[in-house]
Amino acid sequence: MLSRPKPGESEVDLLRFQSQFLTTGAAPAVHLVKKGSRKSGSANVDPPQLQDHRDVVMLDSLPDLPPALVPAPPKRARPSSSRHLPEDEDPEERLTRHDKHITAVLTKIIERDTSSMAVRLPVSSGVAFPPVFHRSQERQAKPALSSKKSIFAQEIAARRMTEAKVPPAGEVVPMLDPPESPVTREAPVPGDQMCQLPGSSHSFQGPHLVTGKGLVNQDAELEAQTIHEENLARLQAMSPGEILQEQQRLLAQLDPSLVAFLRSCSHTHVQPGEKATEGQKPGGPSAGVIKKEPIEPPAAREPRKKVELAPETSAVTLPVTPNKEWLHMDTVELEKLHWTQDLPPLRQQQMQERMQARFNLQGELLAPDVDLPTHLGLHHHGEEAERAGYSLQELFHLTRSQISQQRVLALQVLAQVISRAQAGEFGGQIVGSVLRLLLDAGFLFLLRFSLDDKVDSVIAAAVRALRALLVAPGDEELLDNTFSWYHGASVFPLIPNQEDKDDEDEDEETPARKGKRKSPEEGSQPLPDLARHDVIKGLLATNLLPRLRYILEVTCPGPAVVLDILAVLIRLARHSLESATRVLECPRLIETIIQEFLPTIWTPVGMGPVLSLHGMPCAIAMKLFRVLALASRNIAARLLSSFDLRSRLCRFIAEAPQKLALPPEEAETLSTEAFRLWAVAACYGQGGNLYRELYPVLLQALQAVPLELSTQPLRPLAMQRIASLLTLLTHLTLAADSTTSKLNSDSAEDSVLGTPSLITWTQVSGLRPLVEQCLRQTLKLLPQPTMWSALGPVPTACLLFMGAYYQAWSQQPGLCPGDWLQDMEHLSEELLLPLLSQPSLGNLWDSLRYCSPLCNPLSCAPAPEALPSLVSLGCAGSCPPVSLAGSASPFPFLTALLSLCNTLSRIHKGLCGQLAVVLDTPGLQNYFLQCVAPVAAPQLTPFSVWALRHEYHLQYLALSLAQRAASLQLVPATNATLHHSVALALLSWLLPGSEHLACDLLLSFIFRSEFLPERTSGGPEAADFSDRLCLRSHGDPGCARGALLAQACQDLPSIRSCYSTHCSPTQTSLLASQALYRGEPLQLPALLLPVPKDLLLPTDWPFLPLIHLYHKASDTPSGLPPADTMGTAMRALQWILVLESWRPQALRAIPPAARLARLMCVFLVDSELFRETPIQHLVAALLARLCQPRVLANLNLDCPLPGLTSFPDLYTSFLEHFEAVSFGDHLFGALVLLPLQRRFSVTLRLALFGEHVGALRALGLPLSRLPVTLECYTGPPEDNLALLQLYFRTLVTGALCPRWCPVLYVVAVAHVNSFIFSQDPKSSDEVKAVQKSMLQKTWLLGDKGLRQHILYYKRPNLALPEGFELYPELPFLRQQHLERLISGVLQRGVSQT
Repeated sequence: MLSRPKPGESEVDLLRFQSQFLTTGAAPAVHLVKKGSRKSGSANVDPPQLQDHRDVVMLDSLPDLPPALVPAPPKRARPSSSRHLPEDEDPEERLTRHDKHITAVLTKIIERDTSSMAVRLPVSSGVAFPPVFHRSQERQAKPALSSKKSIFAQEIAARRMTEAKVPPAGEVVPMLDPPESPVTREAPVPGDQMCQLPGSSHSFQGPHLVTGKGLVNQDAELEAQTIHEENLARLQAMSPGEILQEQQRLLAQLDPSLVAFLRSCSHTHVQPGEKATEGQKPGGPSAGVIKKEPIEPPAAREPRKKVELAPETSAVTLPVTPNKEWLHMDTVELEKLHWTQDLPPLRQQQMQERMQARFNLQGELLAPDVDLPTHLGLHHHGEEAERAGYSLQELFHLTRSQISQQRVLALQVLAQVISRAQAGEFGGQIVGSVLRLLLDAGFLFLLRFSLDDKVDSVIAAAVRALRALLVAPGDEELLDNTFSWYHGASVFPLIPNQEDKDDEDEDEETPARKGKRKSPEEGSQPLPDLARHDVIKGLLATNLLPRLRYILEVTCPGPAVVLDILAVLIRLARHSLESATRVLECPRLIETIIQEFLPTIWTPVGMGPVLSLHGMPCAIAMKLFRVLALASRNIAARLLSSFDLRSRLCRFIAEAPQKLALPPEEAETLSTEAFRLWAVAACYGQGGNLYRELYPVLLQALQAVPLELSTQPLRPLAMQRIASLLTLLTHLTLAADSTTSKLNSDSAEDSVLGTPSLITWTQVSGLRPLVEQCLRQTLKLLPQPTMWSALGPVPTACLLFMGAYYQAWSQQPGLCPGDWLQDMEHLSEELLLPLLSQPSLGNLWDSLRYCSPLCNPLSCAPAPEALPSLVSLGCAGSCPPVSLAGSASPFPFLTALLSLCNTLSRIHKGLCGQLAVVLDTPGLQNYFLQCVAPVAAPQLTPFSVWALRHEYHLQYLALSLAQRAASLQLVPATNATLHHSVALALLSWLLPGSEHLACDLLLSFIFRSEFLPERTSGGPEAADFSDRLCLRSHGDPGCARGALLAQACQDLPSIRSCYSTHCSPTQTSLLASQALYRGEPLQLPALLLPVPKDLLLPTDWPFLPLIHLYHKASDTPSGLPPADTMGTAMRALQWILVLESWRPQALRAIPPAARLARLMCVFLVDSELFRETPIQHLVAALLARLCQPRVLANLNLDCPLPGLTSFPDLYTSFLEHFEAVSFGDHLFGALVLLPLQRRFSVTLRLALFGEHVGALRALGLPLSRLPVTLECYTGPPEDNLALLQLYFRTLVTGALCPRWCPVLYVVAVAHVNSFIFSQDPKSSDEVKAVQKSMLQKTWLLGDKGLRQHILYYKRPNLALPEGFELYPELPFLRQQHLERLISGVLQRGVSQT
């Protein structure tokens, strides 16, 4: 037989092999045949004619399993020059016929027909091949085989040898001996079967230790049995006591290690599942008898301890009975079989013990003591196997499984857990935050890795989990329902507030540069740190957008995945302008969404479930573009022009929802979103050419509104569509008004801002009658609360349209003013005035307090799972009905009503008095009173800033109407004080984006004399009378507080100019806010508001001019111009005095310590400002107000103050400035002395007496002009030893004397006197030594007056020249204590002499 070629042989060897093969003339292993045509279906079985040199390979027999298929070799068609192909022959057929690949052979395999054959079930057999045996066993009947062969090879060889020696018929072949095993028991003899010791439960069936090994085979068993019987006879002759005594004696003689070894051997040799040998028949399986005995509970077993397990117990508790002949079952280890047993009972743990949270497959939190059946699949975990459910750690581990179904299940459960956590279902049941725990564990990147999976189900589950993490369904529902409110389209970005300082100037950049610029966080921070700071930025840094585009475009997922991806993209677009720009600029993302999910032609959809959304219009895709357009006007212009959204808007608006070949709800929502997208574009003055094209469609839709409103019941989707249509018409009307104004920008900006609106007034002038008809129809439902709530935002949108219509009409230059004035009077008489007198409207005013976030701060509490790195509004579901965003909220309708009244009263001043009656409504007054009441302000959360912005709109519009009414009335209004208080509070509450409202309040409301009725009703006189009632009042009448207040009322215009300069926002933000609130589409840069990092104005805004002066003086070493400094400081102090006297609630939020620090800044500006007489009078009046007992009790200098690093640092600078420039100024000295009271920090007193002792010489403030009582300085006694020593040193050295510093002289004498006569037994030795030294030194003082003051001080008394009383004689205890110390001094003096 020829050998195979071996590695390393050359071609010469191969040629030699070929010649040998040809010489031998052996038959080849293959035959050359001609394969039949594939199309003919039959193969040519005859020997082929060797006409074609291209032969094919024919295998003799195919293997049982098909070979691994590899790609077929490329087919090459190179026609030979000597052979011409027939014209009618197909080249592909010819190539197929000559195919040489193995796949061509496999295609001809025809399965055998088994339809007529009988099917027999396989017969179960208990014999395994090869037989299971222990490796240490020796086969006596088997011949010795090579030790190099494996066990399997040895079995094969033995089987072949057995088959080769088949005996003739009738010859019986003796069976092979069973394999010998150390765990095999011997067959019991009849005499030993029930052999049992008396009083013992143990039976002995055969010898265990004596096996007979080492003896001759014939005598081994007999000898072992004889020894066993002798042992049994001896044991039976002994009593149980003797057996135990003998056992103890043997154990004492043996080595303990040997005893332990023997015991382990006994446990090892007694095994469960032993098979009986009786009744065995040759050639068949043997039936075993199983005995039962109880097993120990798992808690009673020692680790790794081998316990005997009876076969019967195994059958009861284990699914499979262990057998001694199974591989590796010679030693049964219960620890390893524990997982096959029944679950242990639940452990009753203490309630205060924290337990691991476990969830079911629906994401629900399971109770610790819940007992669920195992078939639910909730017990497949190692830790706490008896408890049902999976922990977050186990689910997290399961997401990294190699089995895709397990990964899908884990991601689905985690998505359910996140959804339930955001809904607040785990509140109070779980310690900590579930979302924070998952994000800290890297769940965000796990989702990102799962999106890159190759399995579609894993991608779908990852997208679902990503949506559950990022998107709060209640947030989108809330923003959609409030789109038609007063400026409801403008929203805050959902971005974390902790931004880098480099982002503060991003408002100054153009939108294009801002969108393309990468934040410094992405360029410098690691990805985990970036995701920990901002989840959205972390996701965008992982190339999430290209992956989502790939999933949409290439994998074509199901409808649920498509909706989840679009929802995630909407959340990314709401994050910030930068994120929206990245979504817009992702390659092929927008094109894919428009082509696949907003097609103009699609196949009609039936009533059944939709299998794929590709090629079908989706409302959520239209919403995505609407959210992108909110980010900036540049994005809106690009969407309309570059991506051809105009054609899509025309397609879905031109046709009624009923005619779209879509499900009814989807068609209604798609039409609504199309209206909203067009309304957003109209806010920028874009999309005007669409109005001319779709004017008939819009008019037809508007004419169908009354019919829809009369249909019962009202459909919520239809109401949202009608409100969106009215909102669109409102912005189009404002765009028609903006065409009359000129765009203040160059030609370069025109291309960026978009094409100006081409709508004229004549094109929108005919809309008012139709909208007014709708308004009248909706107002008829006002007395019916249920029907009124079902209308939704429709009445609000009608009122807003009417206001925009009259605003645009009044600004048309070529029209007669009498036309619109007469029309306004007609509307007021027939519609508004009857509406204002309706009791149903009064009920709406009364419900303001119950729906107000200001009056109910707890309604704006942050969500339980709110994270600073993942901002959401926290709306888990629909808002409560009695809330600002609820169905029963009066805020949207009343805000629109006040907006219309403001517009009419601004244009037609004659209607102002009639419409102002709405301000006298009791419900509105009660609401205003509760707003200015001393309640805690709501915490700034994403939901609170959104809700408060809409509430501030209502307050601002009401105050604007009050301002117009007050300017036309000669007599001050009765509610002027209340309105002024609300205006002051509103100014300090406004948020970023409301810069126009703040400036308008400062210019036209805050500083108007009409809202300070105290100036004409005896306010200054009342202030003087209040000061005279104070027993400590002093000063000349010229500087009385009443005169100062009267002068401040006369200087209100100057005060307004001062605060307009120092409180005005940046020019860019002010222009953007003005364009939004004035309705100037061509000037509006974006509908996305600034990030609400903080309030628009600081809480202490009345002190803002003083703070600016202080900072400017610190930055200008040469000093400030005297005129500028003097005027600014005086105007600010005047206004602060007005607020302190007449509006104290406006300064309630400013701590008294902060007010004191701001007053100290006046003295730190320069060296001459505090000497000016007006400044002196104003500061003295403010200091007197600050030193009132009720205010002084709240003065806390130890708490952190806004704008200050620490008060001690400011006080140190104040002392340095006082020591340098004060020259003994009494007012300056009063401010220095005020923080030195005993209840304040000792650091302030140490700073004066330790580092600035020279300032004591200038503190000449008389005791009579001290603004607070002297007891505030002298009590309680000082306990700081260092300060007491400084007191004593300054008194002894003369640095502190009553002539220079009378106040602190009294303070130092009082504390030193109290210290030296203190006899506290708990005092330390150091304190006693200092006391003794001070008293002795005082007795030896040469200044008799100082010695008398220190020793005989009694109590402070301002009526005396010294400021304190003296004892005529020392009390008995003090005299005794003094004599004892004096005697010691005298004795030492005598001994020294």
